[in-house]
Amino acid sequence: MFFVQYMVNTGRKQYFEMNKMGAKKIRILMAKPGLDGHDRGIKIVSRALRDSGMEVIYTGLHQTPEQIVEAAVQKDVDAIGLSILSGAHTTLFPKIMELLNEKRVDVIVFAGGIIPDEDVPALKNIKITEIFGPGTNTEDIVKFVNYATLKGLRVPLHRLSA
Repeated sequence: MFFVQYMVNTGRKQYFEMNKMGAKKIRILMAKPGLDGHDRGIKIVSRALRDSGMEVIYTGLHQTPEQIVEAAVQKDVDAIGLSILSGAHTTLFPKIMELLNEKRVDVIVFAGGIIPDEDVPALKNIKITEIFGPGTNTEDIVKFVNYATLKGLRVPLHRLSA
């Protein structure tokens, strides 16, 4: 019963009540792959996730796919949030997913930024769990991350065929 209430109502009080019951804090790596120089959106989303009680690790600007995957492995994260505005998502996101697969990392990957609607199916096909566009309410992102981690929507990447 508590988990259903928690998924619907993602306020700080509910999360800390769940932690008192012995639940692990959700740990998320937030990353800006490529040469994007604008990080306002990812900082807003990171803060919303943190304010909901999650542990957020922000890698900063100009991260390579290798740096992102290595940080995810080192920090043992539950999810990776990617933000991109440059249009390089069709190159960088598949590389990140390929590296996660090579390292056998099972993790939820979601993305946001300027991603054309016509590119979304291809990104979901490589197992990016969700894509959030400009103007998405941060509460919706928090609810998604809570739901995805509770339901175990991780994709066992190493079980996928190339």
